[in-house]
Amino acid sequence: MTNLRFVLGALFAAVALTGCATTASTTAVMHGDASRPAQSSGWVRSELYFAVGNEDGTGVIDEARWRAFLDAEVTPRFPDGLTVLDGYGQWRFQQGGRLVRQRAKVLVVLHADSVRPHEDIEAIRLAWKRMTGHESVLWARSAVEVSF
Repeated sequence: MTNLRFVLGALFAAVALTGCATTASTTAVMHGDASRPAQSSGWVRSELYFAVGNEDGTGVIDEARWRAFLDAEVTPRFPDGLTVLDGYGQWRFQQGGRLVRQRAKVLVVLHADSVRPHEDIEAIRLAWKRMTGHESVLWARSAVEVSF
């Protein structure tokens, strides 16, 4: 009986310690549930950059106007969720080389890589340009794997 306890104890310890061992090739495991799978491919992370004010005080879009735009144009198109970050950046005009420093709102949306979200993003960009008179809204996108 003592030998059996010793063998079972050693076996239990070996199994327990195996879970503690790590190597450089270990990858993270994402956990999900039935309604939100552990991992999904075919998603895109879209970032839209909206200028909301130049460093010199011109072109200012106040928080109330931004929120109204978000509520009217963005949320109805992406009701399941989005993220808005405050940013600051700079860029140089190609003609004349003038440097522009701006405050920005960065909108991050994770969505399926399909036609509808792309059309919605283009509609948001167009609505912003109409509202503000700005020439552009930068759109950066990349493929991502998501886990909720």
